[in-house]
Amino acid sequence: MKNINKCPSTLKEGYHTYSPGALRNVFKGKKTSHILPYYISQAKKEQRKLFTENRVRISISGVQEKVSLKFEKNILTLTITDGEYILKPIPKDLDNIEAVPANEHVTMQLAAQIFNMDVAKNALIFFGDGEQAYITKRFDVMADGRRCLKEDFASLLNKTSETGNKNYKYEGSYTDIAHAIDLYLPAAAIAKEKLFQLAVFNYLVSNGDAHLKNFSVIDYLQDGFYDLAPAYDLLCTRLHINDGDFGLKDALYEGDFNHTSFSTYGYHAYDDFYDFGIKIGLHPKRIQFFLLKFLSKKADTEVLVKRSFLSAEMQNLYLEYFNHKLRRLGTSLSKKI
Repeated sequence: MKNINKCPSTLKEGYHTYSPGALRNVFKGKKTSHILPYYISQAKKEQRKLFTENRVRISISGVQEKVSLKFEKNILTLTITDGEYILKPIPKDLDNIEAVPANEHVTMQLAAQIFNMDVAKNALIFFGDGEQAYITKRFDVMADGRRCLKEDFASLLNKTSETGNKNYKYEGSYTDIAHAIDLYLPAAAIAKEKLFQLAVFNYLVSNGDAHLKNFSVIDYLQDGFYDLAPAYDLLCTRLHINDGDFGLKDALYEGDFNHTSFSTYGYHAYDDFYDFGIKIGLHPKRIQFFLLKFLSKKADTEVLVKRSFLSAEMQNLYLEYFNHKLRRLGTSLSKKI
């Protein structure tokens, strides 16, 4: 296992394992090693069996796997029931597969640290042979072990595989999600501001797999009042697959390609997102505030990506994609900026 010199959660330098802040936020204050007591390539037979039985197909094009973990005597242990954490090893059948865990980790950290967005607590963790994995704390499990009610927007919008459409989770737009928020969430105005920021962020980081099941609502108090759940499954999918700018078929809203800005430039720019914000009921000054926030963080983004566990090659490619989208977002046909 290669020595590290930065916290594999916060990416703060000067740490050889998780920082105290990471232990508090991600691991409930427990002294947790950044090295798992399992090996991908040389696991014992019984560990391999449990690992295989416990994995579920998820995420990028259906090829990424997840494993449930829970603490047993302060050690993260594989489990089938009562999982407190989700572990995502390196998947198969993608380009640059070794970069997937670090990609998701740095993207989630960008959302939290640079853009002040509410995201699931997360970190990188390593198998005994040094292979990376991404670990995230389940936000639907409370400190006392109670499970919160959670529902994704595919379900809220009645999009299911029972209709015979295997791509049901990609059918829709961000405006459809906003309409569902108006229907089901008491604090709809706040939730739609969070959704707007997620739409811009996913665009900037080239997350082309942000589909309806990657947005959820949660009832923390079990009182029937839902909030927008923390963001999860954020990553630059363009590093691994040649996908589009949006995971949702209708992007910001159905027919948004007819927008004057899009018709002129051939891509989504400032005016497209501004008018999307207006369409879902946000105040113009708030829309401008959020867009200018995203446009002003180029240097901070580059610093954090350069501190990530991505290889130098992947860091450069990640920033190339990000800066390309940033230039697009900074283009305004109506000179609104």
